[in-house]
Amino acid sequence: MKNVLDIALIITSVGLIASVILQSKGAGLGGLTGADTGGVFTARRGIERVLFWVTIALAVIFFILVFAVILVAR
Repeated sequence: MKNVLDIALIITSVGLIASVILQSKGAGLGGLTGADTGGVFTARRGIERVLFWVTIALAVIFFILVFAVILVAR
C-alpha cells in the first residue's frame, strides 16, 4: 500500500510542478526567473482557466496523498 501511495505522490508532484511552470506567461524562461509579465490580476480564459483549476486540484490531491502516506507510515 505504501508503495502505491509513494508512486501516486511522485506522479502528482511532477504534474503539479509542470502545471505551475506552464502557468508562467512570460516569453521563454523569463517568467520562471521572476521577470515582469504585466498585470498581476488578469482574466483567465480558455486553457488558462483549465490549467488554473487543474493546478488547484493537483495541490489538493498532493496534500491528501501526503496525509495518507503519514497515516500509513504509523
